[in-house]
Amino acid sequence: MNSLLVGAAPELARPILFVELRFLWIFALIFGVHWAIRGNTGRKLWLLVASHCFYACFFIGDPLRFFAQLSNGAFARLPVGWWFPALLWLSTVMDYRVGLGIEGAHSQRARRGWLLASIAVNVGILGFFKYYGFFEENVRALFGWFGLTPAWEPLRIFLPYGISFYTFQSLSYSIEVYRGRLPAERSFLNLALFVAFFPQLIAGPIVRAARFLPQTRVARVWSGVDVRGCTTLFFIGFVKKACIADGLAQVVDPYFAAPQLYDVASAWMALLCYAAQVYCDFSGYTDMATAVARLLGYELTLNFAFPYLSASVADFWRRWHISLSTWLRDYLYLSLGSIRASRLVVARNMMITMLLGGLWHGASWSFVAWGGMHGLALVLHGEWARRLAARFQPQMRWLGVPLTFAFVLFSFVPFRAGDLYVEAGTDKPLQAEADGFYRPQNHDLRHPKTGLERDAASGDWHLRGQPEEVRVRRASGSFGAAATIWGQLLGLGDDGPERVANGGLAILLVLLGAVHALNARQAFATWWRGIPDWSYAALLGVGVGLALFLRPPVYQPFIYFQF
Repeated sequence: MNSLLVGAAPELARPILFVELRFLWIFALIFGVHWAIRGNTGRKLWLLVASHCFYACFFIGDPLRFFAQLSNGAFARLPVGWWFPALLWLSTVMDYRVGLGIEGAHSQRARRGWLLASIAVNVGILGFFKYYGFFEENVRALFGWFGLTPAWEPLRIFLPYGISFYTFQSLSYSIEVYRGRLPAERSFLNLALFVAFFPQLIAGPIVRAARFLPQTRVARVWSGVDVRGCTTLFFIGFVKKACIADGLAQVVDPYFAAPQLYDVASAWMALLCYAAQVYCDFSGYTDMATAVARLLGYELTLNFAFPYLSASVADFWRRWHISLSTWLRDYLYLSLGSIRASRLVVARNMMITMLLGGLWHGASWSFVAWGGMHGLALVLHGEWARRLAARFQPQMRWLGVPLTFAFVLFSFVPFRAGDLYVEAGTDKPLQAEADGFYRPQNHDLRHPKTGLERDAASGDWHLRGQPEEVRVRRASGSFGAAATIWGQLLGLGDDGPERVANGGLAILLVLLGAVHALNARQAFATWWRGIPDWSYAALLGVGVGLALFLRPPVYQPFIYFQF
């Protein structure tokens, strides 16, 4: 990725992952000071400062090095996007003022004006950073089809971590105040902590103000913290992310970088692995974020409820990324028109909601297609439920879950598939990452993006300022890649020489599915609470040792960091 600033340093600061040892040291400091402070105001102030410092480290990297460069005036050497934490303050100050403005307005027109100001600023900032490149690239491609070359120079933009999450969270506060469901928060400290609370700041869940703000008004007490439950939940999240998701990435990433090289069995295996990876990665982050928040005395919101056991697409969206799906329902879908309107209007509103929900996940037509698939499926499910569900209810008790899971799997194809790239001159497949292009098998960096520019018309990457020096060629767009994968899944494509499918991987996926189903029945929910402290500590120690042994040598960034 590139910077908005011309001449900024080429490197990105390395994000802080909850699974890393450095996060545990950071949290130990935050945790210790938090509970050492007695007053509620002091604790909130400490958490606010710690949250903003934690977020700033995602952009400035090593603080000592950053401030040394800043004091020396070496602005060109500062990390990319070092000033992006100011955007978090902008959203906070904006919506604090908007909440007071709405409550103090003397007319509906003034109230609406304050709300529109909040929407314009929040959505405007999010849209610029997240979708400018998408818009600019499509405009350039359109010009190219007519044989024209735009005269303007494209801005170099880096998407700030977590901006999609904290923008929705902050915006929901203004909407709730406007609707009269929530009084305007008088304490700037409370609202600022609500927006910036570090456990869920980067990748959710999207917490509602009505859930979080009341917690800030009452002092947190250590006696109310379920330490055993929190440590267990954090450990489960660690295993999901570090051991399962990052381990499966070693199968998923090479396949999706060059699906044409693999056979049919590998296509199915890789897609099943991706379904497990994206769930374990995101729900693992949510588990760890929830555990960290609880250790500080705060409760977040439920974000997953065993989604792969859903009996319908509608049921899936009641279980998957719940904080986002309910946000889209409450603030977008219901705002488009009454659910008691005609079926055509309801279908239109559903499609708009899901298309925009797809676009929220990423600035790409493939994400729009993914949202459109789910929107169409929800519309068809509504018609099914209205006309035929009662007649086929006995059969759907057995077929609902596998059919829904099969649809979710197929819809994951455009969600994960990206442009396919090869090395110019050798035609060897390359895997595209945020900072460059890698060899899929050994993950050696071949072409860093810092020295490259992308041609919007062809999709190729060439040396900056030298369009004739193409280093990475786009072999296929994301829709072409998705079509290739769908063809393989249906047995319509040619088998390639590479294989990822094997018996051990199949057994692992079966075990993961069995644990998912058993845990949905609370099979592992309480037994560990009844054992003595010493045996629990010993068992946890053994589990941590095994998890550290089984984890891959390099942690992967959380998948939802990109959203």
